[in-house]
Amino acid sequence: MKVLANDGISQSGIDALKASGFEVITTNVAQEQLISYINENQITVLLVRSATTARKDLVDSCTSLKIIGRGGVGMDNIDVAYAREKGLKVINTPASSSASVAELVFAHLYGGVRFLYDSNRNMPLEGELNFKGLKKAYAKGIELRGKTIGIIGFGRIGQEVAKIALGVGMRVIAADKFMEAATIQVVFFDGQTIDVTIKTQSQESLLAEADFISLHVPAQNDYVIGAREIEQMKAGAALINAARGGVVDEVALLKSLENGKLSFAGLDTFEEEPKPAMQVLMHPKVSLTPHIGAATGEAQDRIGEELAQQIAEILL
Repeated sequence: MKVLANDGISQSGIDALKASGFEVITTNVAQEQLISYINENQITVLLVRSATTARKDLVDSCTSLKIIGRGGVGMDNIDVAYAREKGLKVINTPASSSASVAELVFAHLYGGVRFLYDSNRNMPLEGELNFKGLKKAYAKGIELRGKTIGIIGFGRIGQEVAKIALGVGMRVIAADKFMEAATIQVVFFDGQTIDVTIKTQSQESLLAEADFISLHVPAQNDYVIGAREIEQMKAGAALINAARGGVVDEVALLKSLENGKLSFAGLDTFEEEPKPAMQVLMHPKVSLTPHIGAATGEAQDRIGEELAQQIAEILL
């Protein structure tokens, strides 16, 4: 049986699939040629990440397919319900990349409170001639310790963010429509652990209390953070979105950065991917990454191995 990993898969995932007897193809097939390629090569399993889509036309046209797998959490690039109605198994790896996404959140946070998003742009331009001026411009940083982080969406990734925040010494508050409380286990390098139970609260109260807000919600039809929600935030608060594009009103966000309501934003996902708005990309108060939350070697190894295990359990 053939597995097409159209957006790539880690070597450990390839090895695990081959050990179970699968033929693994890592050719990147263009979206418009994907249906014909699957049919010509009698592909049994299609694995995607965020670049490739698997819509109704592909499900209807590719009769050899038995499994569509998403290496990661969100499956908005797959017509999941339709595929399952047609008898296909649709799988993903919701836990494998949680820690990597959480660490990226803190990369944006630390970069934000010490102005790295801007100093990394200006040091190459002005560092030689205006070192003292830049030093003064970036001298009003703050520490994360003792501050309040508000996590909207308290699933696996939100809880991983909470673990890091607790270790940093932050106060953690959370909002989640489907959960009343969660017990977070913080694991230290030597095996010691502490358990912290966090009760969720309303989004409105979280917005009013948090110094920093991190979003961990699935794709939505409406904005989770728009002009109304930004108005409810503390003056000088900051927003991180390493969840999905389209959950933040980017026009309202940029306006809040311009008028000083928010101090900075960190964005890993965007309303318009793969072509984010130029106003967002050029804004001096936005820390930017190109949707790389799960893009660590460790996460990709876990994703590949988990996909291989699920595929073997279904087909063998």
